[in-house]
Amino acid sequence: MTTSFGFQRVGDVEIFYREAGPRDAPVLLLLHGFPSASHMFRDLMPLLSDRYRLIAPDLPGFGQTKAPPRGTFDYTFDNLADMIAGFVAAMSLETYALYIFDYGAPVGLRLAMRHPEKVAAIISQNGNAYLDGFSDEWGPWEAYWREPSAANREACRASLSPETIRNWQYGTGADPRLLSPDGYELDIAYMARPGAEEIQLDLILDYRSNVALYPDFQAYFRKHRPPLLAVWGRHDPAFVPAGAAAYRRDLPDAEVHLLDTGHFALETHAKEIAALIAPFLESKRRSSKTAA
Repeated sequence: MTTSFGFQRVGDVEIFYREAGPRDAPVLLLLHGFPSASHMFRDLMPLLSDRYRLIAPDLPGFGQTKAPPRGTFDYTFDNLADMIAGFVAAMSLETYALYIFDYGAPVGLRLAMRHPEKVAAIISQNGNAYLDGFSDEWGPWEAYWREPSAANREACRASLSPETIRNWQYGTGADPRLLSPDGYELDIAYMARPGAEEIQLDLILDYRSNVALYPDFQAYFRKHRPPLLAVWGRHDPAFVPAGAAAYRRDLPDAEVHLLDTGHFALETHAKEIAALIAPFLESKRRSSKTAA
């Protein structure tokens, strides 16, 4: 089924999104990560669009979304969540399943805590919500969180380099024969735009707000018991498999699958992930209809 593209205004922000699938089908809201945008779902969407309405927005500061510059818009995760909440309302999405990846996880989980009644299920693909999930490679970011000095900010800039994006984020643990350059080259081009690095450094500092919310995310899981599927690239250099397994601590019925790939698992394993999502969501739909 054809993927369409559009913009939805939310306040001063024009949120770019891509969409596929029947408009009356169950909705799957896809939230991308750093340093990517909705193009990371380009291979997944056609695989599920025969039965779901898939909507993938670009977060403010990413991709094709048009947002105000730094100084007139604060690039924080609370603000990103506010914008996506406004997007959900403007698109009249009453209920939806969430696909959360990387930065999309703290954004999506903020939405879920605000409106748990809207979230039918959660698919977490290398989307962390537990301290267990952190690797030992967060040193410069953690130093910046503890002391937001100019020197510590500058030390985080290496995270934004083409080499880090290509070789560390995309390349680690991924079969190079399956890894197309399309995704990482587009991310590198977006990062080269004027002002992009400073926006990302602001978000790196504010990432500490996500870690502070982990107990709240976990309390949401225990209280509302959303059906959850964790699909994880086991060789992710940032978020290790223990972060996937940790979901079962608060959601004992969570499904957890580890794939032989890295952080950007969709780049190499879109078919495998789609094959896990479809029966998971269908089983939850049948369960909800039976309960009703």
